[in-house]
Amino acid sequence: MQSFESACIAVVSGGTSTERERSLMSGRAARESLDRQGYTTRLLDPADKTFADDIRSADVAFLAIAGQYAEDGKLQGLLEHLNIRYTGSGVAASAVGMHKALAKTVAAAAGVAVFPTVTLPARSGDVSTHTVTSTIAFPLILKPLSEGGSIGMTVCRDTAQLAAALRTIDPGERWFAEPFTAGIPVSCGVLEIDGSPVALPPLATIPTDAEFYDYATKRDKSKYRYECPANLSSPAPDAITTAALTAHDALGCSGYSRSDFIVTPDGRPVWLEINTLPGLSHTGNLATMAAAAGIEYDELIRMILATADTTEGYRP
Repeated sequence: MQSFESACIAVVSGGTSTERERSLMSGRAARESLDRQGYTTRLLDPADKTFADDIRSADVAFLAIAGQYAEDGKLQGLLEHLNIRYTGSGVAASAVGMHKALAKTVAAAAGVAVFPTVTLPARSGDVSTHTVTSTIAFPLILKPLSEGGSIGMTVCRDTAQLAAALRTIDPGERWFAEPFTAGIPVSCGVLEIDGSPVALPPLATIPTDAEFYDYATKRDKSKYRYECPANLSSPAPDAITTAALTAHDALGCSGYSRSDFIVTPDGRPVWLEINTLPGLSHTGNLATMAAAAGIEYDELIRMILATADTTEGYRP
């Protein structure tokens, strides 16, 4: 395994998705850490027209980016084509992980507990409420099929709310529905150390004045608090770490990932989704989980960089 000490590292951040600002925050933090540690870096933004040419000069791409056209396999496909090493998962795992309903199908097949799902056809505004409620009872939640950051999620508690939500959905986007339950949002990171995936201590995110951990809440630190390790009754912590490792493996993830769960009022963890490129800010959940495991931020960034050299040969 090479150390990348003399390599040109492109920190890839920004992009064109709705998660651009979060990506830029991750990119700045990761680059500052790499610079502190003596690596040679440059910051590249896929939104720039010269990106496809600029990235060719890099020896390795450190992906501090999220959302569509970044976390969904498209960027990874370009890097594979150019034969540039990169951090994070490959094309297939990234694409499946970003497609939430498909990711749940794969995770469930591996034995991970998930909620039932109804995937809506492309023109969701034309869908009857019965299409959803014949499978899922109220309350339920509508989510974009391939978005991150809790963007666009809507809780529906009756037929009128569901009908109104279906009318407002962009017909060009794909959506799905699943049960909504009060509970504790919990995340669990997985980090590959010396080639083996290791689960980090689960982290609970407690909203202070919101119905659930939605997009607005995530962007306002006064509206939530972290609890890491999560204060959960047994056997929930072990079930969460096992499920995170199982999902990471079943989806074919590489390097690192973060699985999100809801722990129901009766203490049952249910897997919601996987993030193949979790945020990397100093105070984000992955860094917080790593710190609880005794891994300080610079070491975390160095460990993630090292995983770019662990996937020799073809990977789907």
